[in-house]
Amino acid sequence: MSLATENLCVGERLRNVSIQCRRGMVTAICGPNGAGKSTLLSCLADLQEASSGRVILGEQPMRFKSPRERAQWLGYLPQAPDVAWDVAVEVLVSLGRLPWSDAPAGENAKAIEDAISAMDLEELRHRPVSRLSGGERARALMARVLATQPGWLLADEPLASLDLGHAAALMRRFRQQAQQGRGVVLVLHDLATAMNHADCVVVLDKGEVVAEGPPETALTREIVSRVWKCRAQWLGDPGERALSIASPSLASERGMRILD
Repeated sequence: MSLATENLCVGERLRNVSIQCRRGMVTAICGPNGAGKSTLLSCLADLQEASSGRVILGEQPMRFKSPRERAQWLGYLPQAPDVAWDVAVEVLVSLGRLPWSDAPAGENAKAIEDAISAMDLEELRHRPVSRLSGGERARALMARVLATQPGWLLADEPLASLDLGHAAALMRRFRQQAQQGRGVVLVLHDLATAMNHADCVVVLDKGEVVAEGPPETALTREIVSRVWKCRAQWLGDPGERALSIASPSLASERGMRILD
């Protein structure tokens, strides 16, 4: 089952965006500030109304799905999520099971435990959310999404508040989720993470898709230099790429030019 958009427009933020994300794959949405990345992700999550075009889940337009179906199929983590109540971590994670309230108690309990374990929250399970650090809070909110066990995981900059070790662990978790047959769609600012961990990359610029495909073709040096307006070069072997950005003065001294 795919998650796709057809000629999607949202005011001036998105213009005729048509993409297709597939289950079993990690898709990264990349682009400079203001490119429309978060808007596109919220449209995929059916949380943003489009001016025109449509979002399709499987064979059906999203609007034909019931709210319960959408909640079961789509797990969404926004960029700056709010927590309305100062509950314990375990209670917060358990909220992810609300779309499955009629499931057997044992099944719900296992999903909650698996999510807590996946995000390394065992020692924090009884701590109130207000007493968590920013990174711990981000992990707890991600665990709530994982507890839903949705067909699709949609996350907006999920690595932003995490330390290096937990960021690497979360990317491994996303890969595992894809290998289990789920679809994973991430908004990422770190192009090296997208290059090394995504199966497909969608590059947005000024509300339009300028590249879509495997990371080695969607994030070429030419595309990165043109879209992000910087002199860039990939270093290292496949799967371990690093992006080198030359300073304008150094690039000038070496006779480098901005790629067209």
